[in-house]
Amino acid sequence: MMTQVLSSKTITYEQLAKVIDHSLLKPQLTEEEVIEGCKLAIEYHTATVCVKPCHVKLAADLLKGSDVILSTVIGFPHGSNKTSTKVAEAELAMDEGALELDMVMNIGQLRSGKYDEVEVDIKAICDAAHKRNAKVKVILENAYLTDDQKVKACQLCEKAGADWVKTSTGFAPSGTTIEDLTLMRKTVSEHVQVKAAHGVRTLDAILAVIDAGCTRCGATATKVIMDDFAQRQKDGGTGSGDASIGGNY
Repeated sequence: MMTQVLSSKTITYEQLAKVIDHSLLKPQLTEEEVIEGCKLAIEYHTATVCVKPCHVKLAADLLKGSDVILSTVIGFPHGSNKTSTKVAEAELAMDEGALELDMVMNIGQLRSGKYDEVEVDIKAICDAAHKRNAKVKVILENAYLTDDQKVKACQLCEKAGADWVKTSTGFAPSGTTIEDLTLMRKTVSEHVQVKAAHGVRTLDAILAVIDAGCTRCGATATKVIMDDFAQRQKDGGTGSGDASIGGNY
C-alpha cells in the first residue's frame, strides 16, 4: 500500500477521523467502558477501535454494520512472547473479527542484536495476517531504543512485510516524539505507513504527527480532538494551540 499524504492545512473532518485508532487498552477498563468506547468510535467514524484480545469478540459484535475497523494487540505490551504464541493469539483474534493487529516487536532481542530472530517473529505475524487480508502494525517501543536501533527495527519491519511501524505501546516511560516520527518516516519506504501512539491528546498534537508523516494515531481523547476540530472549522480554521505530546494512553 502506498502511503497516503495528509496535511494539517487541508485535512477534512472525515479524514482526521480516519487517522484515529480509538484505543481501549488500559488494563482496568470494564466491559461497560469498552462498550461505551466502541459506541464513541462509531459516532465519530474513527479508523478503528483497538481493544485488548479479551474484548475482540465483544467489540466485533458492537461494530457490525459500522465503518469502524476492529483492531487488537498481539504480544502486548512487552513483545516477549514466543513467536508461536503470538501467531496463535493473532489467529484467534482474526477468527473473532480483528482485521488489524498491533504487534509488539521483541524489544529485548532487538537490543541484543538478534536481528534474524526479530525479523522471523514479525514475519510470522505478517504472513498469518496477510493470508487473511488483515494488516499489521509493529510497535517498536522507541523509549527503550537508540536512534540506530529504531532505524534497524524499521528496516526489519519493512523486510518482514509490516504495513505500519508504530512508536509505542503507551506503557513505556515515554512515547511519541516528532523526532522519532521523522526518523521512522525517513527510514521506511512509501509502502510502509507510520503510526504514532502514546501521548497524543490534543488536536494540535495530532495535526503535528500528521505533518510528520503519520497516517494513523492511537488516541483515547478522540472526542476532545474531533470536537475541537469541528469547533475550529466553525470559527474559520484549524488555528493553533498546544501541540505538545505527553502522557499515557
